[in-house]
Amino acid sequence: MSVNPVWFPTEETMQQSPLYEWIKELGFESYEALYEASIRDISWFWGEAEKRTGIEWFQPYQQVVDFRKGMAWPSWFVGGKLNVAHNCLERWVKDPEIANRPAIIWEREDYKRETYTYAELNDWVNQVANGLKQQGISKGDRIVIQMPMIPEMVVAVLAIIKLGAIFVPSFSGFGADPIAKRLDHSQAKMLITVDGYLRSGNVFPVKEVVDEAASMVSCVEKVVVVTRMGRDIPWMENRDMEWVELESGIEHFEAEPMDSMDPCMVIYTSGTTGRPKGTVHNHGPYAVKGAFGNGDRQPGGSGGVNFWITDMGWIMGPSHVFGSLLSASTMLLYEGSPTKPGIDRLWELIDRHQVTYLGIAPTLIRSLMQYGEEPVKRHDLSSLMAIGSTGEPWNPEPWHWLYEKVINKRFPIINFSGGTEIGGVILTNISLKPIAPANFNARAFGMDAQVYNSSGEPVVNETGELVLRQPWLGMTDGFWQDPERYEETYWQKWENTWVHGDAVIQDEDGYWTIFGRSDDTMNIAGKRLGPAEVESIIVDHPAVLESAVIGVPDAVKGEAPVCFVVLNQGNEATKALMDELMEMISNRLGKALSPKAIHAISDLPKTKNEKIKHRTIRKAYLKEDPGDLDLLVNPQTIEEIGEITVGSG
Repeated sequence: MSVNPVWFPTEETMQQSPLYEWIKELGFESYEALYEASIRDISWFWGEAEKRTGIEWFQPYQQVVDFRKGMAWPSWFVGGKLNVAHNCLERWVKDPEIANRPAIIWEREDYKRETYTYAELNDWVNQVANGLKQQGISKGDRIVIQMPMIPEMVVAVLAIIKLGAIFVPSFSGFGADPIAKRLDHSQAKMLITVDGYLRSGNVFPVKEVVDEAASMVSCVEKVVVVTRMGRDIPWMENRDMEWVELESGIEHFEAEPMDSMDPCMVIYTSGTTGRPKGTVHNHGPYAVKGAFGNGDRQPGGSGGVNFWITDMGWIMGPSHVFGSLLSASTMLLYEGSPTKPGIDRLWELIDRHQVTYLGIAPTLIRSLMQYGEEPVKRHDLSSLMAIGSTGEPWNPEPWHWLYEKVINKRFPIINFSGGTEIGGVILTNISLKPIAPANFNARAFGMDAQVYNSSGEPVVNETGELVLRQPWLGMTDGFWQDPERYEETYWQKWENTWVHGDAVIQDEDGYWTIFGRSDDTMNIAGKRLGPAEVESIIVDHPAVLESAVIGVPDAVKGEAPVCFVVLNQGNEATKALMDELMEMISNRLGKALSPKAIHAISDLPKTKNEKIKHRTIRKAYLKEDPGDLDLLVNPQTIEEIGEITVGSG
């Protein structure tokens, strides 16, 4: 596998790195040396990481990790008591400089804006925590959050955690069925929502959807409604209450001391079939991992402004909130489409709010590329110091466009990969080593990652399963009320080994590439082929905006690729273009791996966090039940795909 780095660290950039400084403090000469130590003795390493974060404990822990319940069930920071919400706010407001620092900047698509300092946010959270307590919410109760990225969402989450209850985030665009599933599965006592939200110039009703969901379950006692759009909404007396009723006016609340392994969040994975899988994240691991990152978060914060294009239903939503507050940074929340009312809205937001850290999914950059550089050049992006990306594999062209045309090669794009159940990062890019487009140059500290072949043997330069050979800080504490399913999902293929479900390759130089989910990986006449390997070739063509590749049954090869493409504006799906794309793939991969068909469609099915749903495409194309489409922002694409005749093209 050929990997060509395009960004190289200098002595100056290394000396300025907080991570480099910490590596030296611990007595190591390189990232690799500390990484090897971190997997050789995970108890020692996570103890050192915890010290670096400065997390405040109400009662000190006695042991970093205990494996008495087995490798799948580690207990972290045994004997310690703390509260994540305390470490997000009360820990900081004792410092006058941080107390007056903006904690939240919020902007909506219609340019309405709000800002709250750490001191103001702390008082607001205390008011709502008191209000929740008055409503009978207590330690261990579950509350579902069905809200867009607004300040009240952050307040609700922190207030819930502060009194010892558990918050359950849900995608803001969900329909009634998936909300009801999460309410029922978590046995939520309360649901906090909004009357509606704004996106792409339209007001989306939420209260009516929530009412339908709540009518399907018996557990919900209260529905709290934040008025954001001023809509007339249905109201159920004795169940529904206004958000302002929770704002009790009492600005003091003592955080509930929680055991390290007490849950603070249950967040469901984004699968579209079967019963929900609720990953469980606990106070101690979540606080330390959120404050630590991968060792690159400066203790006490830099005062920077973080901006992730995300939603609370995706793990990056909570990570954005807690990563910002645990490092005393400012979070920018945006409610709306990043291309509305103008295609330059993302760049405008960065310029106006002096964003220092931007987090995106590659799909967003692919969609912005089609508008060229002119919208970017309207704005001053000099405040940006880092870009992180996750959610799906990159292909080289949009990576290069972002690196060269948007940030002018000033710093690298930090691509990383983890998951809802990981609670952090497995593979990443670190700025202390050369960085290549669409790859990863390092394993995150404490993550004993390997590539296994089908026999469970470690391999290099060969596509295989991404596995983890030891537990790590931040991993899900099973599935909510379903321990057997958790073990069956991740721990049964090989003894004491977590099988993550990604198809990956590691080369001899230590660069990693993810080709997609291993169950999306095709087996074509005995050769494993990841969707991203084909997709990267197709999008190299100037006529193609984005693509998705699936495997379908084939009588000769066992399985064959079928490609779906979205064309750039001004291009037509002529036979000549389809033949040209077919020839490109054949020339690069060989005729044996050529697609069975290429279909041009208006758009690819995507979730709100811009993930392309390959399995949903496959099921629609093969005329199977595509599953729950409430996750999709454009469910009409499934009908379009379903109308294509299998074997045509």
